[in-house]
Parts: sequence; structure tokens; C-alpha cells
Amino acid sequence: MTDDAHPTQTDRTSTEAVLAAVEAFVSEQGLDWERGAREGEVVVTLPGEHKLKTVLSLLVRERGLSGNAFVIRNADEAHERFYRTLLRRNLRMAGVAYAIDASGDVYVTSHVPLVGVDDAYLDQLLGTVLEAADEPFDELLQIGFLTSMRKEWAWRVSRGESTRNLDAFRHILDTGPQDEAPGEGRGHEG
Repeated sequence: MTDDAHPTQTDRTSTEAVLAAVEAFVSEQGLDWERGAREGEVVVTLPGEHKLKTVLSLLVRERGLSGNAFVIRNADEAHERFYRTLLRRNLRMAGVAYAIDASGDVYVTSHVPLVGVDDAYLDQLLGTVLEAADEPFDELLQIGFLTSMRKEWAWRVSRGESTRNLDAFRHILDTGPQDEAPGEGRGHEG
């Protein structure tokens, strides 16, 4: 394609052309998006299954296109297992990686030179970011926030409140303490 929305090989290094291509791609995919607060930023909302949504910031700069999406806040407990799970997943992901900020909050990040940005790359990037943020979300909650979840469950049950937002975890919350920690001894590498 050689229209303004889809850069040709010769104009892929233009930030304006790449920004237009990113905007055209997310529009064509029917995704919710808006211009970000920073020049060259597109903020895309990716719908999830485990995590309600993942918000991805795509920033077009002269040096390349970077992506940054929040995954989950810093774990309350089991930090070593929590971060080990993320590092193991890093080995299986193409073009993105988990990173943490100064507070320990987890993000998925990416960076590619502008010449590498086309529809195929954007499709792979958005799919990989969504998978990295959404697929392990329940497991990460179980590893890093189990005590808080149990307290929330007990509080809701004691008051007759709905436990609907915790239904995905009923198997570990409704039965009391477990001998086996989530993600261990079940034959998978988190």
C-alpha cells in the first residue's frame, strides 16, 4: 500500500508517516484509541479476558516506536516467585519484555526502529502485548496477592456481599488455606 496511512519502504523513517500508519492500523482494527498527552503518542485500549483491559502507549519518535503497557502492580507477597514467573515468560515472548518501574509495578515494553513498523509488525505487537498482560494475570494475582484476596473474600462473605469479582479464584478462596502455592507442583512453568 502506498497511501498516506501506510508508509512505503522509503518513508518508513518519517515519524509523521509511521504515526499515521499506527493510527490507521488501530482504527482499521476497530480498537479504542486516542492521541496521548505526548507528541507522537497513541494510546490503545486492548480488551482482555482475565484482565478487563490493557492500555498500551505507543510512542513514535525519531529513534523508533516504543510500546509500554501496565500489567500489574508490585506484588504484596511471594516476590521471588512472582518475578521468576515473569522472567520465565520473557524467554517465550517475541519483541516485548516485562520490566518494572521504581515502585516494582510491572509493565510490558517494546522498541523497534521506525523502518520495522508496518501492519504485520503492529498486529504482532498488539497481540503479543495483550497476551503478555492478559494471559498470566490470574496466576500473577494468585502468586502475589493471595493473602489480600483471601481477606477480601472473607470480608465479603461475612457481610453477605457479592463475591462475583473473585469468582475466578473461588477454587482457592472458598476452601481456605492451601498446602500447595499457586503455580507450583502443577506441571507447568509459570
